Amino acid sequence: MNSPGSSIDEPRAIRRLDTRSPTFETEFAALSAGSMASVAEVERGVREIIDAIRQRGDDALVECANRFDGVDCAAVADLALDRGGLSDAWESLPRAQRRALEEAAQRIERYHRAQLRASWSYTDELGNELGQRVTPLDRVGVYVPGGQAAYPSTVLMTMLPAAVAGVTDIVAVMPCAGAPNPLALAALHRAGVGEAYAVGGAHAVAALAFGTETIRPVDKIVGPGGAWVTEAKRQVFGQTGIDLIAGPSEILIVADGTAPVDWMVYDLFSQAEHDALAQSLLLCPDETYLERIAGRIEALLPGMARRDIIARSLADRGALIHTRSLAEAVALANDAAPEHLELAVADPQPLLDQVRHAGAIFLGHHAPEVMGDYVAGPSHVLPTYGTARFASPLGVDDFQKRSSVIALSSEGASALAQTASVLARGEGLEAHALAAEARR
Repeated sequence: MNSPGSSIDEPRAIRRLDTRSPTFETEFAALSAGSMASVAEVERGVREIIDAIRQRGDDALVECANRFDGVDCAAVADLALDRGGLSDAWESLPRAQRRALEEAAQRIERYHRAQLRASWSYTDELGNELGQRVTPLDRVGVYVPGGQAAYPSTVLMTMLPAAVAGVTDIVAVMPCAGAPNPLALAALHRAGVGEAYAVGGAHAVAALAFGTETIRPVDKIVGPGGAWVTEAKRQVFGQTGIDLIAGPSEILIVADGTAPVDWMVYDLFSQAEHDALAQSLLLCPDETYLERIAGRIEALLPGMARRDIIARSLADRGALIHTRSLAEAVALANDAAPEHLELAVADPQPLLDQVRHAGAIFLGHHAPEVMGDYVAGPSHVLPTYGTARFASPLGVDDFQKRSSVIALSSEGASALAQTASVLARGEGLEAHALAAEARR
């Protein structure tokens, strides 16, 4: 065991850091800096794909699908997932899987119904009616990742908030090299998808944004993806809306040493198994507890089905961090602004009051992040890369827009015209002033 104030640098399955070390700030910053793949590495390739889709529509989409998705198709129609097939997938699911999908769907719908906003208005003292009209988007595109694994949970977590918001035209794209995952197809049926295509990558994003002869463009694209999908969403923003720039999964656990050690290890593994670029951090003031966790990581890792991915993620981007106190651990969590924050402590409420930045916060020993992935209720599409400093989880707000409503009475227009005129002339905009003065 190294002395306080020094980082532990002997070979381990996961690195050890100590906030007392004079190099800690640099080491911690390096962990965060490695979270986002360089846009420069993929920017040119994505731009070429987008340009091809814009110029050649269906033909370019078919070429990209055959090249990148591992399919063999002659037309975009060959990529369409038949709605009858989605229904068959739902009916053919083992009872336990269908029941699990249904329970998760109902909980997601219930949570997001609570987010719904209503239109409102009021009448001021001059008889002017002022308000806000809330309406759903017309057409939304959902990207369902399918590279490292199939994600039927993402189908529910993206489409159901849209449906609750009132979006009636939803199209999904989902890469399906080989046979599509039956559970994902069943989830598309349960979520009520309008159209679905077995296509992914930057070319799918471009097709949703600009449209092709077969696929009509959408108003907004939501859903996570890899580096090429993320860069494509960034490049098409403005042509269409996007939810957020999502990246590899992140978890940061603040622990006080009272949770069973194996629970913490599995929570770290649960994020690391997503992707070698995923990040799993655990911060605790109890050094003995950290030693126990390090030992159990090494003991349990060889038995994990995705052990190679977990090992790479933990070695490259994971850390067990010895802090001076729980307060310091929470302060570091705020600096990191993680996608998932677990407060794995006996009394989480006082710490919750100190949290400012996190995509989703899990309180206590019985609220592991995995429950948020599948069944708790909130969408698991969350801000990453530290963007929880200013971004929020995917929700109903992402699928609704607000219009200001202004109805002025004759008296009201006359009373406000002088103020508007003074401000307009102050800005040097004569026509603005005259338009206001005409109402006096």
